[in-house]
Amino acid sequence: MCCLLALGSQAQQKYLFIGTYTENAQQGIHVLKFDENTAETKEVSVTPSVNPSYLAISPDNKFLYAVNENGGGNGAVSAYQFNSSNGTLTFINSRPSGGDHPCHVVLDKSGRWLVVSNYSGGNFSIYPVDKDGAIGAAVQVVQHKGTGANKNRQEKAHVHSAAFSPDGKYLLIMDLGIDKIMIYNFNKVTGKVSSAKQAFESVLPGSGPRHFTFSPGNKFAYLVEELSGTVTVYAYHEGRLTRLQSISSLPPGATIMNHDAGSADIHISPDGNFLYASNRGTANNIAIYAVDNQSGNIKSISFQPVLGKAPRNFNFDPSAKYLLVANQNTNEVVIFERDMHTGMLSDTGKRIKVFKPVCLKWLN
Repeated sequence: MCCLLALGSQAQQKYLFIGTYTENAQQGIHVLKFDENTAETKEVSVTPSVNPSYLAISPDNKFLYAVNENGGGNGAVSAYQFNSSNGTLTFINSRPSGGDHPCHVVLDKSGRWLVVSNYSGGNFSIYPVDKDGAIGAAVQVVQHKGTGANKNRQEKAHVHSAAFSPDGKYLLIMDLGIDKIMIYNFNKVTGKVSSAKQAFESVLPGSGPRHFTFSPGNKFAYLVEELSGTVTVYAYHEGRLTRLQSISSLPPGATIMNHDAGSADIHISPDGNFLYASNRGTANNIAIYAVDNQSGNIKSISFQPVLGKAPRNFNFDPSAKYLLVANQNTNEVVIFERDMHTGMLSDTGKRIKVFKPVCLKWLN
């Protein structure tokens, strides 16, 4: 019986990785253990890295990849091996990101291909990943060109994130600067892309596409738009997007400073019933929506203050009982409990103190 209890306790301990902005050599990628029963966390290790602002975990849980969000030609992407027995990361190698300020990294489902989005560079780079986790030389760097309606933020292309289609045949690129979701055919053998039949989906002028997620059934997709503070709903089918609905992610009466709402991240609950979007700017909240699983449309049901400033990223824990919010400007992660039936969030009182948290990822 004692052995069974010990195994059960271990099963509730999940690894959490936190990407950050850094100011000194002691900061970097934080590895913690999270107890799903109590929402307690314990820091296990910190791996020094310069501005590892966004992370990706390999499908087999053996490797972690981090962008190094630097300018001046110093943007990079780095690979690490993860030791699940002691929670430590070991550096493997690093590659130039192909553009300034890489802000997002994603792997395809095979774990063989890595895509890095370069915000200031206005481009994205595709890399092969070998069996030992090392990043190979980029097989393709795709440059975007154009401008948007917001002259302060859309003076040129700004690639903000990438998403593989559920079947891996397409790569969708969110470009905040040109107000488009670019859609590419993805070759799983060569890792290269080419324009899809629907080469792009334009958003409303000045919206600023940022992050994107598919519904659990893959029939719908949801986009958070940073500048306009909106969420747009799409029907999705074989590389094609059809806009269904656009709805504000801000509470009534909220102000948008300088045409920039600061909306940041978006995630749908594993059961597909609730959608969440974060807002920085003056709102500092999580917008909560109920999802109609038949039509894909959403209805605003609540706005949860994040109890801090600049919720750049948030994520569910693996059980989906909790939602953790990385408040970049108040240097902590706030842990909310999530009501599975209503979608509502409540403060657990638990916090993770960490300097400028930007990205939260869990071991798969």
